[in-house]
Amino acid sequence: MAVQALATGTAPASLCSSQAQALPSAAARGEFSSTSSLRVPRKLQHSHQRRRWRIVAAASDEGIVDEDEKGKGIFNFVTDNASSRGAIQLPNTPAQDGNLGQMITAIENKGRDYGAYKRAGDYSWWVRTLGEPQAPKGTVLLLHGAPAQSYSYRDVMKQLAALGYRVYAPDWLGYGFSEKPQPGYEFKYTEEAYHRELDNLLVRLEIEAPFFLLTQGFIVGSYGLTWALNNPSRVSKLAVLNTPLTPSAPLPSLFQQLRVPFLGEFTCQNAVLPERFVEGGSPYVLELDDADVYRLPYLDSSDPGFSLLESTRKAPVKDLTARIARGFASSSWQVPTIVAWGEADKYLPKSEAEEFAKSNPDVIKTAMLSGAGHLPQEDWPEKVVEAIDGFFRA
Repeated sequence: MAVQALATGTAPASLCSSQAQALPSAAARGEFSSTSSLRVPRKLQHSHQRRRWRIVAAASDEGIVDEDEKGKGIFNFVTDNASSRGAIQLPNTPAQDGNLGQMITAIENKGRDYGAYKRAGDYSWWVRTLGEPQAPKGTVLLLHGAPAQSYSYRDVMKQLAALGYRVYAPDWLGYGFSEKPQPGYEFKYTEEAYHRELDNLLVRLEIEAPFFLLTQGFIVGSYGLTWALNNPSRVSKLAVLNTPLTPSAPLPSLFQQLRVPFLGEFTCQNAVLPERFVEGGSPYVLELDDADVYRLPYLDSSDPGFSLLESTRKAPVKDLTARIARGFASSSWQVPTIVAWGEADKYLPKSEAEEFAKSNPDVIKTAMLSGAGHLPQEDWPEKVVEAIDGFFRA
């Protein structure tokens, strides 16, 4: 049997050595306590407070669900957060059937940090902005991947702004708080359409080239890379976080499901889908307030799910990674580039970063971020900032 405990101090003697070695070094110096209840989140007692570490400890308690049984059943999509369990909780009586509306009211103002709506072309983007307009170190544009949102960069933004950068982080159209045009009638959700609207946004924000570009993640995150290939003169330096970079990159089950007729239509309407994806690629569990922000757009409307569905199905996945591999290996790509890679990524192996860098070693450098998963900016923003600031200043 196994129980799930969360780090607050030193690992008990019952933890095996391989489990203890897997902990972040700062956490390993603390003291751990275990509990017989499954999935009770407790904060790490070190400087990195935004996520929680999960530890599996041995136990002999009868009646505890075996770890091998985890994930089975009709509610296996529910995350470790109490608030996400509440998102699908059924009322005891019809008179109490106000659960969804109450949840939206309780969280609707969360996650608006540093953001405002900006009209660019035909659409409204939610854009987070920090730093002085004439920041001494220049401008940084941060692009997120599917199914996340710019909220994942909130701490990276604060730290970069404090270091002297002007920082922008938009939600891609169809994601987060940005407009979600109706698929098939307005926005096409294709790579070309995203490139065109990103150009419109850059004009609206008056971002002058060349600027620093950082991109991360699947689908729309990859479109940040192909935009850079089309516009190398507009990019001063490029930073890449965990993103599929070669044709051998695996496609997570979420995107495989979305591409299946009927199954995709059902999957895309799961309100806890984005937080489930964030947690699934990492050793950590989201804070409850942060999970609320990732979930909010999906609770409020069916549009985010259908936007994700459309952009996933319109993405030329194999061709996309093949073009990225060829484009950055080509002698035509001379823009200094760094791949800052979360080594604990459960979706993409670190060989993606290593093979990518080998294809153009004079231009592409790597920085391995131990302890960080698929979204390093969410898991360990301090390490991301340290890696890219040093690279941008070099």
